[in-house]
Amino acid sequence: MRNIAVTLLIALLPYPALAQKSTPPSPAQVAEAVREYRLENEDRIIRELNEFLAIPNLASDTPNIQKNAAHLVEMLEARGIETHLLSIAGRGPVVFGKLISAEATRTVLFYAHYDGQPVDPAAWTDGKPFEPALRDAAIEAGGKRIPFPENSAAHPGIYNDDWRIYARSSSDDKSPIVALLAAIDALHEKKIPLAVNLKVILEGEEEAGSPNLQRTLELHKNLLGGDVLITGDGPVHQSGRPLVFFGNRGDIGLEITVYGPVRALHSGHYGNWAPNPAMELSRLLASMKDADGRVLIEGYYDDVTPLGEVEKNALVEMPDNDADLERALGIANPEGGGKKLVELLTLPSLNVRGLKSAYVGEQAQNVVPDRAEASLDARLVQGEDPQKKFEQIAGFIRKQGYYVIDREPTLDERHLHPLIAKVVDEGGYRASRTAMDLPVSKALVKVVQSATAGKAVIAPTLGGSVPMYIFEDFGLPWIGVPIVNYDNHQHSSDENLRLGHLWRGMEIYGAVLADLNW
Repeated sequence: MRNIAVTLLIALLPYPALAQKSTPPSPAQVAEAVREYRLENEDRIIRELNEFLAIPNLASDTPNIQKNAAHLVEMLEARGIETHLLSIAGRGPVVFGKLISAEATRTVLFYAHYDGQPVDPAAWTDGKPFEPALRDAAIEAGGKRIPFPENSAAHPGIYNDDWRIYARSSSDDKSPIVALLAAIDALHEKKIPLAVNLKVILEGEEEAGSPNLQRTLELHKNLLGGDVLITGDGPVHQSGRPLVFFGNRGDIGLEITVYGPVRALHSGHYGNWAPNPAMELSRLLASMKDADGRVLIEGYYDDVTPLGEVEKNALVEMPDNDADLERALGIANPEGGGKKLVELLTLPSLNVRGLKSAYVGEQAQNVVPDRAEASLDARLVQGEDPQKKFEQIAGFIRKQGYYVIDREPTLDERHLHPLIAKVVDEGGYRASRTAMDLPVSKALVKVVQSATAGKAVIAPTLGGSVPMYIFEDFGLPWIGVPIVNYDNHQHSSDENLRLGHLWRGMEIYGAVLADLNW
């Protein structure tokens, strides 16, 4: 694990005070310089990424998540980044780093997370989520597993853009961290000075809802001074083009359990008599949305803050690739009543993310189940309060005749109430959005467009959730610049990273660090 950090330390320290050129390079020129560096150093970059990916990173796995944090310290300090661990009792720390440039008058903060979603190894094609595997294409396209090239340092550019690394967090969110650090390496190698001071905030609990991030940063708010925060979380646009986004949805989670008999019953002896909780839960969930996917819960859309004209115009200019997505994903009739995906992402959602009742497949049993469980998430947009959203959903369940509690029912309650639902609030956070017409917003778009030959998609919001409201509360405008492929199996098995996106991400981050002046 330490080998690559030591190699980088020898190669990069001390970080020199570089003389400012009379004419700074353009973002396109910086991107080209980063590309040249990458072609000569692909082996080093991939080895560093693979070492990072090999450390399990479930947020609740404290020993391993702390190993991730320690490894990050090595990675950051190898670049001369002053690093501090902002501790959280019993969990992985927030990793904070600072790199000051003598030429800079502005400070950019970079946020990403180093924890990942839970894994079910049996659902992974190779069965080893923390042993990075290389394939010559996506699995869905027939990609075959191939060995990582030996002596690739002697063969610049040997890593094909379409090759993919399969591992948990290969896209969400370890590769943006590696791309940022590799971009710093490239600027150093090419003697291009940083145009900004850089601070990094790397979190180890994002996939668990960031329960301690706000409190931790409050204790260290003196470290957070800056002009803008960039998050690397999320995928690029579904067209495959680079993306800059200015908002994200909030999120809440809740668990619903509906009850039948106190134990599973023989379906022949008791079917048609014993209430079936799986059927009851199915009816309840189906009553929450109409055939077009519109949520039928009273007041569900009332608090939405409308988009401004700038945001509306950005939606109109975004690519319309819904038909391509329908073909790729096997969807004949999308929800939304004819609205485009980009429009629907600006509205709150309600999603059934999992169902469970008795058994299916080879384990199926002829029983009336004793209970049925559903796990739901609701994505929130600007103007909505997480607690109010939960209460709207819980209130709807009551109106369907359910006795709603937040614990297991007693036997007396079972006798008294024909319909019982345990509804557990898992918490969440609100949406956040940065104005698209701020000077820094315009400056960042200009840099990314220049670095990508004008190919970037500019979006008012991302569909996913990242705790950017915390930085909004600190008075920091924030902007999303994700780099990973959209078809990365994020939050699922066979998570992957297309290498061409990693390479392009390095170029974008390099251009931002070298040319973001406003």
